[in-house]
Amino acid sequence: MPRLTDRSHLSHADVVLFGLGYATLIFTVIYYVTGLHAAFRAGFAIEDGPVEWGTAVCLLLSSLVLVRNAVALRGRGVVLVALTALYALAFFFAAGEEISWGYRLFDRAAPAFFVENNAQGETNLHNLVVGDVKLVKTVFGGGLSLVILLYLLVLPLVYGRIGGLGRIVDRLAIPVADTRHMILALAATVVILAVQMMTKWESYEFVFSLLTVSIFLRPHNAAQVT
Repeated sequence: MPRLTDRSHLSHADVVLFGLGYATLIFTVIYYVTGLHAAFRAGFAIEDGPVEWGTAVCLLLSSLVLVRNAVALRGRGVVLVALTALYALAFFFAAGEEISWGYRLFDRAAPAFFVENNAQGETNLHNLVVGDVKLVKTVFGGGLSLVILLYLLVLPLVYGRIGGLGRIVDRLAIPVADTRHMILALAATVVILAVQMMTKWESYEFVFSLLTVSIFLRPHNAAQVT
């Protein structure tokens, strides 16, 4: 049976992260029920606005925490270190994609390739159009959302209950969400499914990025992956 850590209380980091997460959901609901959909789209969830930048910052923080975890795993085997470093690289990539690698920040024109092949003319891969296929809807769309929900809501339930699966998860150095993460993930999913606003997914992405920081800092299987 995998060894677990004592998570009976919230850390100071979790107080901030979960506070921001629930506040984001509350604000999203308020904008929706008051009919301020245009204000939500043009303010709270605007491109390059507070929510999008918050997501990018938290994705970068997640990457840095994973780098810290990789360093802490030295002596536990090169596979654990390499996998954790790979996850860190993936989150660094996600952070860069979120802000189009700084091109909008520094008001730089996108290269010709992205102007011609990107649905929004931005310097990122997730909005690329290959033929008639939009990657944001195929690779980065419903399939990715399903994987995220399985990670946040299903994996924590089966980890530790199916011994073989738990050992595989630990050998892959996958940090497992805890109950507190599952509750926030479920609340965010309910809110996003309930509200009908064009840019509601910005709130969802921000909550997810807050969750990953918290999970990587203090996962359910901390003894195995940190």
